[in-house]
Amino acid sequence: MRNPFETEERQAFRDAVRDFIEREIRPYADEWDEACETPWELHEKTAALGVFGFDIDEVYGGLGFDDAFMRAIWAEESAKCGATGIIADMFSRTISVDPINILGSEEIKRRVLPEVLSGRKCSSLAITEPSGGSDVANLKTKAVRDGDDYVLNGSKTFVTGGVRSDYLVVAARTGGEGLTGISLFLVESGFPGFTREPLKRKMGWWSSGTATLFFDDCRVPAGNLLGPEDRGFIAVMENFNRERFFIIAQVLGMMKVCMEDSIEWARQRRTFGKLLIEHQVIRHKIVEMAARIDAVEALVNQIAWQMNEGEMPVAEICKAKFFATKALEYCASEAMQILGGAGFLRGNRIERIYRDVKVFAIGGGSEEIMRDQAARRMGL
Repeated sequence: MRNPFETEERQAFRDAVRDFIEREIRPYADEWDEACETPWELHEKTAALGVFGFDIDEVYGGLGFDDAFMRAIWAEESAKCGATGIIADMFSRTISVDPINILGSEEIKRRVLPEVLSGRKCSSLAITEPSGGSDVANLKTKAVRDGDDYVLNGSKTFVTGGVRSDYLVVAARTGGEGLTGISLFLVESGFPGFTREPLKRKMGWWSSGTATLFFDDCRVPAGNLLGPEDRGFIAVMENFNRERFFIIAQVLGMMKVCMEDSIEWARQRRTFGKLLIEHQVIRHKIVEMAARIDAVEALVNQIAWQMNEGEMPVAEICKAKFFATKALEYCASEAMQILGGAGFLRGNRIERIYRDVKVFAIGGGSEEIMRDQAARRMGL
């Protein structure tokens, strides 16, 4: 089916990303996944594609333009490596550079952004806490002004890329309870009182570098406050919308892998005297995958078009996220069923996607939170 939004420029970008993924990531995805670590050279090679620099001025090392369709292309094609923990480890900088770019001082932007966007250093977003999950309004980490510094106390967890990040955008409470009173800070890896440890024994995303962070009287220069004090909640919510859109496009890429690998296997595997693809029940599973892929792709294109028109369709993003992750659950399960024992063995894309499915239904806002936010936007 022809995509009317796929211009020559976007197709060329897709081809470049697809070639990069096939050449630089997919052949090594299983090895890196098993090692639970992404090679640092990959960060720099990926940065050369420009995929970290959307909507950031060229003076800071960005692309100087934004295009939601290209963001979606990068998300979709990169997910096809079948080891999205690798992409998450690198993507951590993408969801943290926007607050730095929008709210940071000129000094911070000139010092931090070029290093992060070039892949020489990494940044992460630290919002989730052990006690709060998606409930950002009730975060407990506190920051108290003390002379020329703020003193941070608290902890963050499920921080993607946090194991090796040089810069972390941290949400902390500087005022009263609730939606107001939250501020954002740029915490740098060498600050006294800041420690971290890897989050181990994860079901999936083994190579994502996910960490738990600890702030024990961590002193942060007042100049590292991002934006006005007590006004960080809105920035967090706006940042989540782009992250969720990226996740939806990633899910689309994984759904396509599930269908492609199922078809390839079904055309080779013989059961009861005929190819697996010749069994009606198998063909019906694949057609059902295709229908759900078409639906998610239509949502991605619609949302991308609205974003390029200057809108931020929050309700549509929320609905698309829980719809897409549910569709991925179906595709991953049916693909695993079609591959049978071959899919159950580690070392193939379907097995890795099957492991990673659930994190997409939780990360960036759980299915329950997405439904609730969509309902509010609908006036329900």
